[in-house]
Amino acid sequence: MSSIPILLAIDTTDAARAAALIAAAGPHVGGIKLGLEYFCARGPEATAKAAAGKFLFLDLKLHDIPNTVASAVRAVAPLAPDLLTIHASGGSAMIQAARAAAEQNAAGGKRTKLIGVTVLTSLDEADLEAIGQRGGTRDQALRLAALAQANGLDGVVCSPREVGALRAECGPDFVLVVPGIRPAGAELGDQKRVMGPPEAVAAGATHLVIGRPITAAPDPAAAARAIAASLGF
Repeated sequence: MSSIPILLAIDTTDAARAAALIAAAGPHVGGIKLGLEYFCARGPEATAKAAAGKFLFLDLKLHDIPNTVASAVRAVAPLAPDLLTIHASGGSAMIQAARAAAEQNAAGGKRTKLIGVTVLTSLDEADLEAIGQRGGTRDQALRLAALAQANGLDGVVCSPREVGALRAECGPDFVLVVPGIRPAGAELGDQKRVMGPPEAVAAGATHLVIGRPITAAPDPAAAARAIAASLGF
């Protein structure tokens, strides 16, 4: 992967659009994120084609009984994603089963790093309360990150607002993948807990997941280049 910590979020079902965005912004980012939208519409082969030669964050947010999640990890192993998400709230047994499957299906000595989803960046304290979750987003993110780390995950997805606390709690080598990144002046969209790119990196983010500020810009290449420049690249 390039040293640029930006992962370009390709949130579309259009293969031609995805290819155009990757071609335009790819030289200015460190990798790409493909998620459920693209994977469900286009399937594994198209996902592999779109990500060819790129650092791939496959954001599927797997969440099911342990055996099913382990089977899903094995099923996507041929794509050799660099990062793959599962929900940390799936619990210890599910996390351990996913980790074992990833180890068993490592290709050429390379194991996909498993990343636990903590609290979606579209949720805030009121949303957590509505679904019966006690405590705020920060406390929940810390609890789930501790569970993830204790059971063998390589890192977690968290909002920028929890990065500093998680970095202090989980140490320097734990991977923190951070969506909800919005450069100054960018629209929030459906994100509620956001931060600018330099601030998120300073707080301890490993990877910044950035979509619409680049993909919806009139010139995606220029937008990606400007964000990379704000990080010193």
